[in-house]
Amino acid sequence: MGTPAFAVPTLERLAQHRGWELTAVVCQPDRPVGRSGALEPPAVKRAAANLGLEVYQPERMRGDAPLAWLRAQRPDALVVVAFGQILPAAVFELPRYGAINAHASLLPAYRGAAPIQWALARGETRTGVTTMRINAGLDTGDMLLQRSLDIGPNETAVVLAPRLAALSAMLMEETLESLAAGAITPQPQPEEGTLAPILTRADGLVDWTASAREIYNRWRGFQPWPGLHTRFRGKQLAILACHPLPENTRGAAPPGTLIADPAAPAVVCGRGRLVLETVRLEGRQAVAASAFANGARLGADEKLG
Repeated sequence: MGTPAFAVPTLERLAQHRGWELTAVVCQPDRPVGRSGALEPPAVKRAAANLGLEVYQPERMRGDAPLAWLRAQRPDALVVVAFGQILPAAVFELPRYGAINAHASLLPAYRGAAPIQWALARGETRTGVTTMRINAGLDTGDMLLQRSLDIGPNETAVVLAPRLAALSAMLMEETLESLAAGAITPQPQPEEGTLAPILTRADGLVDWTASAREIYNRWRGFQPWPGLHTRFRGKQLAILACHPLPENTRGAAPPGTLIADPAAPAVVCGRGRLVLETVRLEGRQAVAASAFANGARLGADEKLG
């Protein structure tokens, strides 16, 4: 059970395992994409088709029909990776080994829909994958196995996600093998943990009173969406590429002040400065920040936000 590209490595790895029979794949329905609204299949559906596997795409797993379909599969286990739906108890309690989820964080940290993005946005230097048995809570089920990896100081969600997807695939295989061998003792999670809620457009709005590094971390985490955006002369300005300068570069200007360096325009932050590399002003094409600054003819006290 999975939907986006993140779940594909696990699907492909399990399909290659000689000791198991992968009977079917469940994913979200095809969704309209782009201005044309043409329906596009999820990445997992395309991968399943290449493997010759049956694909089931219910709008919701709640209800009699999905449960009847699942019972007909007679699964020993459900493997859940970025499925995108909350499973009812009737579903996750059906298989002998339960519903086994690979969550892209070191639980109990970053429970929720966007663990990769929020770990980066909050400046974590280490993350990982936890396999767990799904229960009625939000990523609160008993933990099975956990593996960690380091996060590079400039790594973005676009780069980190494939690394965690590969780790998820390896850890899920190890988890299922260990469960079948009776070699895992599930560990209850602590009640306290941190949350990683689903991202909204508002999460990308820059607070210039934060430090340059904190703003840059949010840019790293919020790639490719919602990105970072601010306001310039009443219009939205998207920050497509940037990097922070040390805290001692801040100067006396208030946060949000644009420093009109012709080669490397920067913005004063609560601590340090954020150098703008590529930007896109509302209604225009993306350009180098230097070209934007030259074209805008910035004044001495120009501010963003």
